[in-house]
Formats: sequence, structure tokens, C-alpha cells
Amino acid sequence: MSATAVHSLWTTAAEPISKIDAPKIEYGQLAPTLIIVGAAILGILVEAFVPRKSRYYVQMFVSVVAIAAAFAAVVALAADGYGTTKAHIAAMGAIAVDGPALFLQGTILLAALVGLFTFAERRLDPEAHGNRVDSFAAQAASVPGSDSEKAAVKAGFTTTEVFPLLLFAVAGMLIFPAANDLLTLFVALEVFSLPLYLLCALARRKRMMSQEAAVKYFLLGAFASAFTLFGIALLYGYAGSMSYATIAQVVDGTVQDVNPALAGTMGNDALLLIGAALLVMGLLFKVGAVPFHMWTPDVYQGAPTPVTGFMAAATKVAAFGALLRVLYVVLPGLRWDWRPVMWAVAIITMLGGAIVAITQTDIKRLLAYSSIAHAGFILAGVIATTPDGVSSVLFYLAAYSFVTIGAFAVVTLVRDAGGEATHLSKWAGLGRRSPLVAAVFAVFLLAFAGIPLTSGFTGKFAVFKAAAEGGAAPLVVVGVISSAIAAFFYIRVIVLMFFSEPRPEGPTVAVPSPLTMTAIGVGVAVTLVLGVAPQYFLDLAGQAGVFVR
Repeated sequence: MSATAVHSLWTTAAEPISKIDAPKIEYGQLAPTLIIVGAAILGILVEAFVPRKSRYYVQMFVSVVAIAAAFAAVVALAADGYGTTKAHIAAMGAIAVDGPALFLQGTILLAALVGLFTFAERRLDPEAHGNRVDSFAAQAASVPGSDSEKAAVKAGFTTTEVFPLLLFAVAGMLIFPAANDLLTLFVALEVFSLPLYLLCALARRKRMMSQEAAVKYFLLGAFASAFTLFGIALLYGYAGSMSYATIAQVVDGTVQDVNPALAGTMGNDALLLIGAALLVMGLLFKVGAVPFHMWTPDVYQGAPTPVTGFMAAATKVAAFGALLRVLYVVLPGLRWDWRPVMWAVAIITMLGGAIVAITQTDIKRLLAYSSIAHAGFILAGVIATTPDGVSSVLFYLAAYSFVTIGAFAVVTLVRDAGGEATHLSKWAGLGRRSPLVAAVFAVFLLAFAGIPLTSGFTGKFAVFKAAAEGGAAPLVVVGVISSAIAAFFYIRVIVLMFFSEPRPEGPTVAVPSPLTMTAIGVGVAVTLVLGVAPQYFLDLAGQAGVFVR
């Protein structure tokens, strides 16, 4: 074949291609995420170009300003009606801008801001070689106990990379509950998971335990991501589309123009059921529901406590947001298939978390099993499949996230020579040694237990009411029994703190800087306000409870 013939072949073949359209992106409506991503990239440049002495202050400033600006952008969008009347799908079908998305993004940003204050705390550990130190390793790359680590501690290094890592995690979390196609969902999942795997490994004390926690989290997280991806592939094979709306139409049988190539697979329910199961499994892993909870206690115990607090609060908010959107927007046509499974998961999660927590002797592990039980309570609201179900879950997540960060912030204050004193026996008599800290922790424990006049009671009441009205009354009975079991071990810790004799060699309570005080203060304030006068916030969650389809 001559060169001219070949040339004519490929020019004629290339002619019918029309010009590629530029993507249409609504930058204003994606502003909260874009601000956070921009700040995270700026944080990396700070690490590269700013002298080591000033990095901490510059990173702190960049992070606080970015999170505050992103929250202002969320409020502006909500005030402009994007949560209600103007709710729509932005970024060429990739991201939903609607009530649940904006409410959850606001909650994540506020939780991140409070979590950031605990990250930046530098007064709890005694000064090392005349330098203030925080909860994070002096040099993350050095082997625990090696000479390079000792040299880094001596030189007064601090790992300021935690601030951009936090921002990248927040950026992924902002997109996760708002994703409107499966590919965006998966990318967001990876964007917020990878920084968390790293952050878990950076504890200054107990380095080996921290690294073990990070490896466990990474390996199990990678498995869960693989399941999610396989589920996405099967759903794509079933519906021929990644878009939530199209998949929902194919499930309902209301799709208009069927591609002949797909007509065969659309009737194949095996692809749909297995794909949906794998996708939901990946989301339940992130939520920490039984039987996908195995990573939770080990990771919560091993990770630096500020990271544990941030992760326990923000990851749950993002993951439940994504789970709600998948079940309510993509799979409403499969309700009779997924509801019985979710019933089972919710029941074993509530009972499993509450019963195993009774046997725990470490305060961080106890809070980890408590968070598993709370995942079960929130699932009761998810199962309601009513608008009230959505708004009750939104309210519960907002209330829960501040209690959690506050509780873990208190855990950072109780210290002995080895760092944080997390063994329960060491908390005996804490109420006599420092009544204020013990009283604040007692408030958080009572909120976890769901005692009236705390946010925990209002949240549980809203979720159980929605579940009962949605036809899941037996689930509410199990929930109340689990709450009673859970109340036992929360009250046990309170009794231990106030009615035991303090040990002479017991831990001391460190005096924190205003940063941790603010985090704990915000936690207490939100807990009491949402418990005593929750109506405004319940209304806000109610207005935000409708997904755009």
C-alpha cells in the first residue's frame, strides 16, 4: 500500500469527528471544595519554600483561613437557595448541589476546623530540648527509636505536613457525599482515605503502635476500595452509565433510549444485586458498621488522638452522606432488597458495638466501640426511607461529630510519663484531681449515652422516631436496648472518675493552650445547645433533607 493511500485512509477516517466541547463547570457552586484544594496545594508549597521555623504558623494561618472561607461559601450557597429551590446537578453531572450535600459539607468543615485546633496544640507534651512539640512525630520518615529520629527531636523538628494532609482529606470528604456519579464517588473516596492512612502513622509517642494502626487501616481500606470499585464496574455493566440518575432509571425500568448493545445486560439482575452489594459494602466499611468494623478499635487506639477525633467525626459524616445518596437516589427501586440487609447490619452493629464496649479497658478503644454502636443508631434513620429519615440522620451526624471531637480532645489532656494515659484504671479519681476536666468528659459521655438535655438524646430521638414512622418499630426496640447497654459503660467511667480514690502515682491533667480549650468548649456548647434548644437545627436539617435527582 502506498504512502498516499495510507494518508488518504486516515484523513478520511478522521473527518467525521466533531470538535470536542469544553466542559462546563460551575466554579461558584464548587467553591467550598476548590478553596480547600487550593489551600492544600498552597500548604505543600509552604513546606517546600518557607523556613522550618515559621512553617507551623504559616500552615496554621492558611488552614484556618481556608476552612473558614469554604464554610462561608457553603453558607452563601445555602442562603442563595441552592439547598432548596435551586438544587441541581453541577459539573456536567458529576456533583450534586442540594440540601443534604450543603448541610454535610458545612458539618465537615466545622468539624475540620475544631479538629484543626487539636492538631495544632503544642503545650501538652513537655518541651523537648527547649522546643515546643505537638502530637506528631518529629520526622515521619525516620525509623522509630533510630539515631535520625533522636537527632530530629533534638533539633526541634515538627511535622507540619499534617496541615495540608488534613486539608486534602477534607477536600475528598466534601465531594464524597455530593458525588453524583460512581467515578466521582470513587475518586473522592481515595482522596480522603490516603491522607488519613498517612496521618494515622504519625504519632510522636508509641510510634510502633501508630504505624501498625496505619498499616491495618491501609490494608483493610485497600480491600474495601477494591470491593467498591468492583461494585462500580458491575453497576456500570448493568446500566451502561456511571450517572446516579441513569442507573436509577434503568433499575426502575423508566429509561427512555436503550442502547441495543446494553439491552441484554439491563435485564440481568445478578449484575445489579452483586454490584449494589459490593458498593454498599465499601461504604459500610468507611462508616464502621459490623461486620466491616474490624479496623476501627485498632486504628482509633493507635492513631494520634487528634487524628482519631477528626477521623471519627468527619469520616462518619462523609460516608453516611454518600450511603444515603446511593440508597435514596441510585437504588430506591431496590428498596425491598436492601432494606432487610440493612436491618440485619443495623441490629448487629448496635448490639455488637454496645456489648463489646463493656469489656474494654482502654478509653480510646471504648470510644471506638461506642462509635460502632452509634453507626448502628444512625443506620436506623437510613432504613426509614422517608424525608424525615434523611433529616434525622443529618441532625444526628452534626450533633455526634462535635461530641466526638470534644471527647477525644479531653483524652489528650490526661497524661503520664509515657504520654497520654488511656488505660481506664488511670482515670480513677480524676474528678477529685481536676473536677472541671472530669465534668466536661462526663457531659460528653452522657451525650453519647443519649441522656435528655444533651444533643445525643435529641439525635437518637429524631432517628428512632423516623425509623418507627418508616415501619421499623422492632429496630427501635433493639436500639433502645442497645442504648441501655451502652449507658452502662458510659456511666461506669463517670463513676470511676468521681467515686474512686485517686492513685498517688496517677496521671496529671495537662493545661492546654487556648486551641484545645476552644475545641472542648465548642464541643460542650454544641452538646448543650442541641440538647436544650434543638428546634432551629432540626428545622435546618428538615429543609436540607431532599436529594436532587
